[in-house]
Amino acid sequence: MANGRRWAVYDRYGNEVYLTQERWEHITEDINHPEMLSYEEALRQTIQQATRKQDVLNPQKYRYSLAFPGLAEDNTHIVALVICRFQTTEAGDIVPNNYIVTAFQKEIW
Repeated sequence: MANGRRWAVYDRYGNEVYLTQERWEHITEDINHPEMLSYEEALRQTIQQATRKQDVLNPQKYRYSLAFPGLAEDNTHIVALVICRFQTTEAGDIVPNNYIVTAFQKEIW
């Protein structure tokens, strides 16, 4: 994909959200969340199907969370943090720029 994008999907609200190769490598680094290596498709589904919650302190940040069976350890959900901003194109148009910053597994009850 162009601009370093690994993939892009639409969330349930009609917003395009993308993941860059750089962010995927960051997420799956040994010191971060290497358990996510086998769950890229689940991450994509999380963006497409999950509800989202806006961060109280940073209104540009949204937390997407979706339950999955059989995750690593005792985790129950895939969580993705997405920054929703805008950018200006070369033509001067303002367009959405929504991207995944990180993703991880978490036990949520």
